[in-house]
Amino acid sequence: MARRFLRLLIAKESDLRRRYDVRWRLTGVATRRAGWVADSDGLSPLAILHGHWPTPPSQACRDVREWLEKARADVLFEASSLDAQTGHPAIEHLKAALEVGAHAITANKGPIVHAFRELTALAHEKRRSFFTKRRSWMAFRFFRCFPLGLPATVLQGFSGVLNSTTNVVLTEIEKGRSFDEAVKRAQAMGVAETDPAADLDGLGRSGESRGAGNCADGAAVKLEQVQRTGIRDLSEEKIRSVRAAGMRYKLVCRAERRGDTVLCTVQPELLLASDPLANLEGTSSAIRFDLDIFSLSIVEHNPGIEATAYGLLADFSARRAAVARHPARVPEHRALRSER
Repeated sequence: MARRFLRLLIAKESDLRRRYDVRWRLTGVATRRAGWVADSDGLSPLAILHGHWPTPPSQACRDVREWLEKARADVLFEASSLDAQTGHPAIEHLKAALEVGAHAITANKGPIVHAFRELTALAHEKRRSFFTKRRSWMAFRFFRCFPLGLPATVLQGFSGVLNSTTNVVLTEIEKGRSFDEAVKRAQAMGVAETDPAADLDGLGRSGESRGAGNCADGAAVKLEQVQRTGIRDLSEEKIRSVRAAGMRYKLVCRAERRGDTVLCTVQPELLLASDPLANLEGTSSAIRFDLDIFSLSIVEHNPGIEATAYGLLADFSARRAAVARHPARVPEHRALRSER
C-alpha cells in the first residue's frame, strides 16, 4: 500500500502544488529489508520505487526517533505491520513523530482502536495534526452532514457493511474456497492486513461502531461496550448452505439509539437476498443512516488499494488547509513513508 501511495504522490505532485500550494520531498523510508533510511536533503522517490537505495550505509538509522530527527520531516505517513491486539509498534511510531514535531497520518486501524485519545491529546499538546486514513473510516466522512448538512434531523443510528476483508472472505467461501484460502485471497488483493485478526474478529469495526454511536448520541461509548463477534465461528458449510437458500452472511456494524443510551454491535448477520447489504460483492461497502424523517444509504463500489492510498493523500491535502489557518507554518513539506 505504501508503494501505491508514493506513486500517487508523484502522480499528483503538480495538482498538489497548484490546488493546495503543497511542495513535498521524501526524506525518509523505513522497511523491514532496508531498515531506517533518512536524508533531510531528500531521497529519490523513483529510485526507491525501483529498489535503488542510497549510499553510503551511514545514512541508515538505528530506530524511529533517530530516523525522524535525521529526516527532519514535517509529516509522517505510518503504514506499519502491527499487533492487532495492541496497535504496536504503530502507536510508538506515531507518538515519536508527534513528539519530535511532525504531523502524523496513519493507514492503520490499530492506533485508532487502542490509542486514539492519547494520540489526539498529544497532537493537541504539540500543536500538530493527527489524521487517520479516510478510507478506513468511510462512515465518518458522512457524519459531518449531521446536523449542519441536514438541518432539523435527528440521527437515530446506522447499519452498514464496512469491512472489505470479511466481505471478500465470505464471498470466496461461498465460491467454494476454504477459510484459510479465502483469507489468502483477500491478502493477495491487498485488502487484508498481514495479520487480519482485527478484521476477522470484528475488532477493527468496533472502533467505527463506537465512533458512530458517539455521533448518534453525543455520549461517550467505550470500546468495551461494543458487542463484538467475528466471522471465525461461521462454518464454511453454513455460509454456503444459506447462500444456496437465497440468503447471505455479512459482518454488519450497527449503532442504535435506545432511550438515553446507544447500543453498538459488530456481528455476522443472516440477511435476505432482498437486503441491499446482502448484495455487496468483493470489496464493496455500504452504510445506511436512519434519521427521524428519512433514511439515507451510501455505497462504495469495489474500492481497491488505491482508495486506501488516496485516504492518506486526502489527509495530506487537508494538512494544507491547516497550514492556511496558521500562516506561520511553512507550507513546504518533507514527507516520510513508514512501511515496516
